[in-house]
Amino acid sequence: MSDFLNNLNSSQLESTLQMNGPMIVIAGAGSGKTRVLTYKIAYLMTQGVDPFNILALTFTNKAAKEMKERIAGIVGGEAKNLWMGTFHSVFARILRIEAHKIGYTSNFTIYDSDDSQKLVSRIIKELNLDKEQYKYKIIFSRISSMKNNFISADQYINDDEMLLSDKISNRPKFHEIYKQYVERCFKAGAMDFDDLLLKTNELLNSYPDTLSKYQNIFRYILVDEYQDTNHSQYLIIRSLSDKFQNICVVGDDAQSIYSFRGANINNILNFQKDFPDSKLFRLEQNYRSTKNILSSANAVISNNPERLGKKLWSENKEGEPLKIYRSFNERDEASFIVDIIKNWIDEGRSLSDVAILYRSNAQS
Repeated sequence: MSDFLNNLNSSQLESTLQMNGPMIVIAGAGSGKTRVLTYKIAYLMTQGVDPFNILALTFTNKAAKEMKERIAGIVGGEAKNLWMGTFHSVFARILRIEAHKIGYTSNFTIYDSDDSQKLVSRIIKELNLDKEQYKYKIIFSRISSMKNNFISADQYINDDEMLLSDKISNRPKFHEIYKQYVERCFKAGAMDFDDLLLKTNELLNSYPDTLSKYQNIFRYILVDEYQDTNHSQYLIIRSLSDKFQNICVVGDDAQSIYSFRGANINNILNFQKDFPDSKLFRLEQNYRSTKNILSSANAVISNNPERLGKKLWSENKEGEPLKIYRSFNERDEASFIVDIIKNWIDEGRSLSDVAILYRSNAQS
């Protein structure tokens, strides 16, 4: 066995050594899921799998960069040939190659959120619509949601239920904004972030030869943070993995917090239905937290009926009991936190030792 595998615990090792067929790794917080993904890719390469045939999808470029560096540290320079990156970066790369098939040139422009929102704002202004009724950020968010659910501008216009919903919400011209937005992006030779997934699906669905080409390239597919994938990402993964079904998804059914961005928790909950022959692995040993934190987290999540189930445990110390303070309002909450920090400073601690986490920027 390769020496680097000695760094894995028994659960991590078992999931790393599983090479072929569909598999799902349910990984709790701090349980070493990144290590498993990294070592699994390295292990595939040591077993003779060409890195060019491995697709690894992450949610941040930083995660992809760090993983590739760690893999290179194990197997060497061949790691540079891996198809590794975010969904958007990998599929933008494919679209550059295949763009001519869907009416674009290979040097199409990619609009970031700021570009897209400016275009929506301009369309609203040109249509002489009320800026308060048609707030450009809300309109763009709805366009994004439509694209991620494969509802085109033409389909939207023919959907009486959606048009009625717009009338009720006092935005009856949404469909016109959507249609103009799509047309202007295309005329400008531009795609927004959602298009990178939408157009990839269009490409794979409309051109069976292209789908077959990338199915043969991506013989092994690994997906990180699978609980945060949306419908569009899910369909791409299903299409690409359909031929060889060597797909490994890693995620935590208790950590899905991006539903507001279109993430669909059912993607991870239904994986075993999608792939009936799949194997399930659980990473339950936590290396990061104290026992008190884990027992509290387990108690909270046990109330969630829709989960695949796991119980985090740790060999770490018990740690301090959790303290819960129910504040009257945001000012009371802030005062409470400031008082705690003041006490710590009086005890000789440094401000640089203190971290404050909050759920929305408005709280800062």
